[in-house]
Amino acid sequence: MDSAEYERKIAARFATFDQDGSGYIDREDFSSAARAVLAEFGVTARSDKGQAVFAGAEAFWQGLAGIADVDGDQRVSREEFITGAAKRLRDSPERFAEIARPFLRAVIAVADEGGVGATAPGAARALHVLGTPAELATQVATALDTDGDGRISEDEILAAFAGYCGVEAPDA
Repeated sequence: MDSAEYERKIAARFATFDQDGSGYIDREDFSSAARAVLAEFGVTARSDKGQAVFAGAEAFWQGLAGIADVDGDQRVSREEFITGAAKRLRDSPERFAEIARPFLRAVIAVADEGGVGATAPGAARALHVLGTPAELATQVATALDTDGDGRISEDEILAAFAGYCGVEAPDA
């Protein structure tokens, strides 16, 4: 993939993070995502799982802001995301895993409705509430189970999310 194509892909990912369509990614976008996941699965914010989702969202926001918020205004512009986050995350996939893992781990726990781990239907619901069209969410969730064991592991989700965001997942 050439540089221009890569930047276009990353620009499209910006819209995924910009939950409210403000043209910036900020803490509220991550809080909104956390609230949406909890509402979808009927989990209260004050529960252990709810607190983990909010803590994971905050950690993700802090990590992203730390690598991309160049001007320190507590929001990440499209340009900062493309030139800052994309390059730094691509250059350091371990950093991506470090900032994304707490949120993804917490979402997996919420999507684990039967106590057996996240399944494709649970993952599809989470993907859909985070902005993926329903029909695509189901296809993606099914494909996430790369080892075919019926459950979607943290490593499988992290690898897929890293690929979606344009970084290579580190070996887990």
